[in-house]
Order: sequence, then C-alpha cells, then structure tokens
Amino acid sequence: MPESLRSILLGPQTSSCCIADGPHVHDLPLLRLSCTFRNGRAYSNCITTARAGLRGALLPLTGRRPELMYLARPCVLTTYSSGPSESEAMSDSKQPGDPMDEFQKRIQETMRKGNISFALPTPGAEAGHPPSGETDSSADANAKALKRIREFNLKPRDIRDYLDRFVIRQAEAKKVLAVAICDHYNHVRRCIENPPEQDREFSKHNIILLGPTGVGKTYLLRCISKLIGVPFVKADATKFSETGYVGHDVEDLVRDLVRTADGDTELAKYGIIYIDEIDKIASSPGMSGRDVSGRGVQTNLLKLMEETEVNLIGQTDMLGQIQAVLDLQRGKKHQRSINTRHMLFIVSGAFDKLEDLVRRRIGTARIGFAQSERKGSSQAEYLQLASTKDFIDFGFEPEFIGRLPVRVVCEHLGASDLEDILVKSEGSVLRQYQADFSGYGIKMTVAADAASAIAGLAAKERTGARGLMNVLERTLRDFKFELPSSQISSFEIAADTVANPGASLRKLLSAGNGARHDVLEKEIADFARRFEAETQFTLSFSPTAVSALAALSAESGKTMRTVCEETFRDFRYGLGLVSKSTGQTAFAVTKQMVLSPSRALSGMIAKAFKSGTQPQAS
Repeated sequence: MPESLRSILLGPQTSSCCIADGPHVHDLPLLRLSCTFRNGRAYSNCITTARAGLRGALLPLTGRRPELMYLARPCVLTTYSSGPSESEAMSDSKQPGDPMDEFQKRIQETMRKGNISFALPTPGAEAGHPPSGETDSSADANAKALKRIREFNLKPRDIRDYLDRFVIRQAEAKKVLAVAICDHYNHVRRCIENPPEQDREFSKHNIILLGPTGVGKTYLLRCISKLIGVPFVKADATKFSETGYVGHDVEDLVRDLVRTADGDTELAKYGIIYIDEIDKIASSPGMSGRDVSGRGVQTNLLKLMEETEVNLIGQTDMLGQIQAVLDLQRGKKHQRSINTRHMLFIVSGAFDKLEDLVRRRIGTARIGFAQSERKGSSQAEYLQLASTKDFIDFGFEPEFIGRLPVRVVCEHLGASDLEDILVKSEGSVLRQYQADFSGYGIKMTVAADAASAIAGLAAKERTGARGLMNVLERTLRDFKFELPSSQISSFEIAADTVANPGASLRKLLSAGNGARHDVLEKEIADFARRFEAETQFTLSFSPTAVSALAALSAESGKTMRTVCEETFRDFRYGLGLVSKSTGQTAFAVTKQMVLSPSRALSGMIAKAFKSGTQPQAS
C-alpha cells in the first residue's frame, strides 16, 4: 500500500484513552486516531480529543522502540511505533504487500511476546459496584438459585396463591402461567437429575400474553421470576432489528440474561426472557421490500425460542473479543456460547387490531340469533377466541407464532379492581406514597371513600393500574411539598381531599397553625445557633421579631431558614464592624430590624463609630 493518511473513527461509546508516557500518565478524551501507514505499519501518529466517555488504553510496550498500543471499544486494535526501524527503512523500496495481512501478523507477533499490559476499569466499578467483596456473596446467591431450580417442587396452586398477594384479578392468566411454569421447570429438574433426559424431544411452553396496558402482564412475570429465583430480563421488541442492520440484535437478550446472572452461564440458561410490545413487530400486509424490524426480527427470535447456541461475545464487542484472545494466549479458557434450550420465552402485547380480525371472522361464521349472542362481548372474550390464523393475518410468521403454544389473555381492570389493587395488593403504589411521607415523620392514612374515589378517577384514565399513580400524584403533590415544613405528624386522605386537594391542604395547614408557630420558633433558634457558630455573635429575637419573621415566611411562601438568611445576610459583616468599635458580641433583634434590616444595621454602625458606646436599635 502506498503512503497515505488513515483515520480510525471511534464509535459513540468510545471517546477517551489513557496515555502512558514514561512515568507520566495522561487521561485524555479521544475521538480520532490518525496514522500514516507504510507497508501496513503506522507512523507519524496524531490523536484528536473530544468528550469524555468509555475508558480505553494507550500504553507503551517493552522493546527497543517506544511502540504504543491503542485499545478501545468498538474500535479496531491498532499498533504503531514512533518511526521506522533500519530494517524497515531498507525494505521501503520493496514492493508493499497486503496491509491487512501484515497488520494481523503484527498483532499476533506482539501478543505472543506477552509484553502487553492493559489499564482497564474493573467491571462494575463505574456502575457503583465494588470490584471485590460482593463476588463471594453473588456466587452464594447464584448457588442457592441453582439449588432451588434443581429442587423445584412448586405446585400450580402454590404459584397462583403467591401471585394473588400481588396481582389482583387475572385468575385465568395466573392459572395458565402457573401450569406452564411448573411444566417447564419440572422438565428442567428432570434433565438435571437425569442428563439423558435432555436428548429426548421436548416442546417448550413459551407463552404469549395478550391484554391492554396496565393489567399486570409484566408484574405477573416479575413476581414469578422472584418466586423461582431465576434471572429475568425484560426488553421492548421495538428496539430490535434483523442481524446486520442498525439496531439491537435479539441475541443481546441472552447476553443480558448472562449479565443478570453475574456471568453464571449455568444459572442463566434456566432464566426467563420477557419481550413486551411484541405486536409492534408484526409485518405490515402491504409492505414491499425487506422488513428488517418486523419479519426479520421474528425470524431471529424463533431460532432463540427453539434452541440455538448464542455467542457470549457479540460481533461489535471488540473489547470482549480482545480480552478473549488474550485469555487464550495465557492458557485461560472460557465458555464461548450458551444454549437457549432451557430458557423460557414470554412475549406480550396489547394486540388492539387483533380483536377486529376475530370479530370479522366470527361475524362471517355466525348469522341471525347466533351473531347477536356476541354483541355484549368484551375485548378479552374476543382475544380468547383468537386462532393461529388470526395471528398470521395480524402479521406474524406461522413458524414464529407456532413456537408460542401457551396463550394467555389478561382482562381489563374496572374501578372495583383498581380499588382492590390500592388497598389489598402487597405491591400497591399507595404504600410507596406512605413510605415517602414517613421519611419526613408524617403518617398518611386513606379512608375507604377516598380509595373508591381514587379508583374511579384512575379507571377514567384507561391505563389500568398505572392510572392509580397518576391520580395519587395529582392529589398529593402539594401535600408532599408543604407538609414536611409543617409540624403536622399525621393526616388522612378523604373523598373531599381527592375532589379538591388544594382546599383540603389549606384546611389542614390552618388547623396546625398553632403548632406551626412552634416550628418557626425552632427554625429561628437553629438559625441563631448557626450564626453564632460562624461569627461568634449571639442573636436574641424578641417575640415581635419572631412574629414579623413568621409573617414574612407566610407571605413569601419561603422557609424560615431562607427568610432569615436573606434578611440578615449583611449582619455578619455589619455586626463585625460594631463589635470592633464597641467590643459587643450579643445583640437583640427587634421587629424594626426584621422589617428594615439595612436601615437598622446602618444606624447601629453609625452610632458605634460616633460614640464608641454600645448601640441600641430602635
């Protein structure tokens, strides 16, 4: 290759490097590495810096010449030196060979020398996890989880009873899920106890959940995975695209499952993968060309759902690939892939238009009185009648929908169901709000009529259980802002509170005005103690001054701490001048000083300098 200037552009996740120059180490953000190539070797290097990001490494290698190595993800591993050696200079006149062949040979030669060192962050350190210490505990937790899987003895009723504690209604969905989960993990247990069992034909109980938003589809699966103790991964189907195109690869789900299991592939291969919004990847009937985010994703998913080997290192994970090569050079062997045979796949979606397909199919098949029988049917009833052909007409590939034999329909939640979620569910969002208030020492209770009112408003939102949080947020937003600064230690939400939160809050605050005055006095005393600690001057507030400060706090809506800081911000310097002239260290704060602090302070300073006696504020 003739001499030319090449630029290696880094990916969006790679933007910094560490340069070791003798005893000095420089941490620089990196965007571009430019090299002049000569016979496949790079010289005259130039580094362009940019924003900080993922840490890579640019380290010197031992040798006669100061060779450098650049390591970053997802960039190519690049080696280069500061200049050509004598032998290289003599070979310049020779015909250059293939630069990529020489480049690969150089990498292999450098790695064989074993003189490469990497300054990479400890995995998990940037995420706030300690590099060590928790390793043993996570290994113990994984061992316990594997033991639970090997000793799986739950019955469908056990799972149903556990789900009843958290999820309201959905009786049919709980029953179907409980049976499918028990069948799957009983098979896994038999395979572990009797390895030849794995060679027998077995069709997995992959599940498809249908139902509107907010009915508990995701919550059901989270509770099941928590009960069994297996790794659980949730993803949105809309972010995936066919392999080779821009977007996430479905195999990343399996790698995420391994990461969730702290790298324990033995535990990860029994995990649960949950994909939401699966109806969004249905192929459009009139679409022309390659459907990379619809049919292409379905094709890739059906391979995972059946059985396939997934590489633990992705194609774009250059850092992982380099680390694997280095471990291989050092004699370390790691598992390179994981099998999806025992992974349970669960998909879900709202399937709004599927109901129309079922209606048309039933409508053409029924006439007269038989047709009128379905007039009052709900959406859930129509979805329960959906056949495989309906799913194919909806836009799914026959092979894809065929690998989802267990079909579960979740029912719409009414106002009474939402009230039960608010009051009876162990995972109720109401307990979250009660915990928020308890952080300020305030106890919150909810009357029965208030729970009904909240559930009624949430039902109108038509977002299922998610509507409960919307209503609670609107109702309690001002309460969470005002009450922590008051002396109120408990309150109850009634139906009129839900109907008119502002009026109820004002009534609650006015009823606690007597106690509020005590709180303000305490905050003023706290300010006086802080002021004395900073300036060595003692402030004593008269009752009229306290009342004046309370009036300013109520009028401005600011806390007493803020009012005191703003009112007496010049007193630290001004009282220092007075003390220097008179030796005074104790000062009485009057109402006049609160209402006109600048004027009162100026009068005190003038009197102190004029008479040299203790000034008195009027």
